[in-house]
Amino acid sequence: MEPSSTEGGAEETLLKNNPPCPPPKLILKHGQELEEEQEELAEHQPLEQEDLNFERWKRRPLPKRTLHQKIDDVKTYLWNAETNEFMGRSGKSWSLILLFYAALYLFLAAMFGGCMFCLMWSISPYHPTYNDRVMPPGMTMAPHLEGHEIAFNASDHKSWRKYARSMEEYLKPYGDAVQERKNIRCTHDAYFMQDDLEESAERKACQFKRSWLGECSGLKDPHYGYSQGRPCILLRMNRILGYLPGQGKPINVTCGVKKGPAEALGDLEFFPKSIFDMKYYPYYGKLRHVNYSSPVVAVRFAGVQYDAHIQVQCKLNGKGIINDSPTDRYLGSVTFSLDVGA
Repeated sequence: MEPSSTEGGAEETLLKNNPPCPPPKLILKHGQELEEEQEELAEHQPLEQEDLNFERWKRRPLPKRTLHQKIDDVKTYLWNAETNEFMGRSGKSWSLILLFYAALYLFLAAMFGGCMFCLMWSISPYHPTYNDRVMPPGMTMAPHLEGHEIAFNASDHKSWRKYARSMEEYLKPYGDAVQERKNIRCTHDAYFMQDDLEESAERKACQFKRSWLGECSGLKDPHYGYSQGRPCILLRMNRILGYLPGQGKPINVTCGVKKGPAEALGDLEFFPKSIFDMKYYPYYGKLRHVNYSSPVVAVRFAGVQYDAHIQVQCKLNGKGIINDSPTDRYLGSVTFSLDVGA
């Protein structure tokens, strides 16, 4: 059954008089759009003359502080009585900081001590832990003052006195009385092996007396031949821990002219002889070979010509010895200039 026309007309009249309200969201949206439009219009408005005055926008300088104010600020920084803070921190804050750093440094000290303990426990103070390759020995000489140069006049004692003093200082530990008191007399002609002793046990050393150097000992001639124009020098092979030079045979020493006339060198005299005896080897180090005295070979230039500027080279000769290295001039040899004047 269809509805009557009277009812339909009443509904249309109500809708015309009271239109439906839009949702609240639409009103809010329209309000926001209106505000945005107003802001855009305000941005495009021309600036007033007062706005263009930039002086008014400059930062005003702070008033200059007096010395008393600065001192008061420092005092407040050191101790603030209102907040009970020292240098900007409370007592609790300082306690936590000190506790943190104390724990940190205690940890670092413990770690360092542990590493040092492990290191010292794993190595021996008497010999190297790893000694796979032993280089051949070098050679040194005395006197050695101003480089490897010996230049003097026999008639001028001031020119050679420094060389005689250097020789005397070098030979003091080789005094006969000192050697007899500290070391033993060795007669065998072989290596003095003492490996059967405990690692920390002190090793014995063979005597090397100063009197064995003859004319170069300084006992008969305290000037060591320099006052006569016949100077002496001392040659010593460098110490190498556990090294056995010569592979069962003594090391020989020779000297010759490297630069200059060969005949200017003249005759040479060696004391006690021109070799390094095997009985002084091997060397066991300072902690075990306490009284060890390195053997020396004294060379006397008995026939050197006056005013002959020559360069002399003394070499070690033997098995396993290198004396012609192009990079290390002290390996197995020593070179010095010799200039003797009347």
